[in-house]
Amino acid sequence: MRERCKDVWLAVSGMVINEQGEWLIVKKKYGGLKGKWSFPAGFVKSDETVDEAVIREIKEETGIDIEVLGLIGVRSGVLSIGCSDNMLIFLCKPVSSEIVTQTEELYEARFMHPEQLMKDENRSVLLEQFRHFDTNDIKEVINGVNPGNHFGYLSYKLFV
Repeated sequence: MRERCKDVWLAVSGMVINEQGEWLIVKKKYGGLKGKWSFPAGFVKSDETVDEAVIREIKEETGIDIEVLGLIGVRSGVLSIGCSDNMLIFLCKPVSSEIVTQTEELYEARFMHPEQLMKDENRSVLLEQFRHFDTNDIKEVINGVNPGNHFGYLSYKLFV
């Protein structure tokens, strides 16, 4: 199974919106988004669910603790190196407010109002696509569903 999936990446990202309607954004120091504003994001580890991964990644990059409200989007593409690159995007609510930027990977992390962000030429394409997002259009997490012991899941969640 591992060989079959070795060229498939799974990442997560969070659209964190505070009480003022501002988005939590980060400016990356590396990769295709170097110098661009984007949502905090990162790869899912083998021992975590996707919602656990987005909680961890946002905390690692920004110091912000969050609550996952639901799934709001999927980004999928195939890279020229022969890899399927996939990202699940979650709507999140901050439960803390003090930003601590992880300076190894980021130039900056901050909350910014979407209208101001759309005027910044250093915004990512993904941010542009979410500017008209309706926060009522989410797939909420359902915990406690048992798909049966024959699969051997250690953790199982649905987003519907």
